[in-house]
Amino acid sequence: MIVRRAPAALLTLLLGATLAATPAQAATRGGGPDVAPGLRHDLIAHYDFEHPVRGDAAGERDLGRSGTDIRLVNGGAAMRVRDGAHRGSRGSIQLEQVAPETAGNDDWKAGLFAETGVPSLHAFNGTRGASVMGWFKMTGTNPSLNSNTAAPDDRYNAIGLAGLLSGDSQGHDVRALLEVIDVKGELRVVALGRRVDGGRSQTFAADGPWQQVLPQNTWVFLAATFDYDTGAMALYKDGKALPGAYTVAGDPWDLEGAPEPDRATATDPRGIKIGGSYPQNTREGNPCNCRIDSLMFLDRPVTPKEVRQQYQRATR
Repeated sequence: MIVRRAPAALLTLLLGATLAATPAQAATRGGGPDVAPGLRHDLIAHYDFEHPVRGDAAGERDLGRSGTDIRLVNGGAAMRVRDGAHRGSRGSIQLEQVAPETAGNDDWKAGLFAETGVPSLHAFNGTRGASVMGWFKMTGTNPSLNSNTAAPDDRYNAIGLAGLLSGDSQGHDVRALLEVIDVKGELRVVALGRRVDGGRSQTFAADGPWQQVLPQNTWVFLAATFDYDTGAMALYKDGKALPGAYTVAGDPWDLEGAPEPDRATATDPRGIKIGGSYPQNTREGNPCNCRIDSLMFLDRPVTPKEVRQQYQRATR
């Protein structure tokens, strides 16, 4: 896919001028003015893609409580675009598959990875729940051609959006994930969660084709919630619950029996993946030709009312 954009140096200069925070807009732990007050205490990581790490335009500052800065992988500063998802936003990041005809790991994605776990994400160690929320805009052909196979027309069976890695992840496995994946032969928008490292995952899939949830060239606010104690999961679009169904029968999270309450494995997540798998950049996996803005990771399942409040906070 070819995306027309300004030269990296010019784009960086433009973004530096237009996205520089005024004192009133300066980054604050807890997400700043665009985050609903009821969410700020539990907002562990938050990225608006308007706050480069000082002296490193390929780094993105965390506006949440944890201070977990991430990397803009492969594209660096050129990934920053002047296309805000909501009234309080001025920029976002472009994610994309760069060379579909070549096996490699040059896809534009974001995140971080540490094989021993990320200590600043300790809030998700043994957590009873989690939420992933953000704005997404599909900007190219999805799913992407599979550069890891020999077949010239083979495509990936998923489109990476955003997720929190498990404590034993190889860069793909997750504790909490928003994604588009194949469900019984049809791509669906899903919340996918794994309570126990190395254990089975559960998927809650939205009804209908994924294009109905994520129409082309349209900003959409998505949220996924995970309750590791009750097993409840939910999806939301633009502040409203999406109808859907669980795809795995039985008890994949092993919730039955003692001890109570049930929690995620007591390990620090190995990182965050945004727009595709393997944020350590060892291979390409499920790239997304899309833009992402105002991405949030919370250490509890937010309520339907809170999802609605966050959407309204950004759009009113």
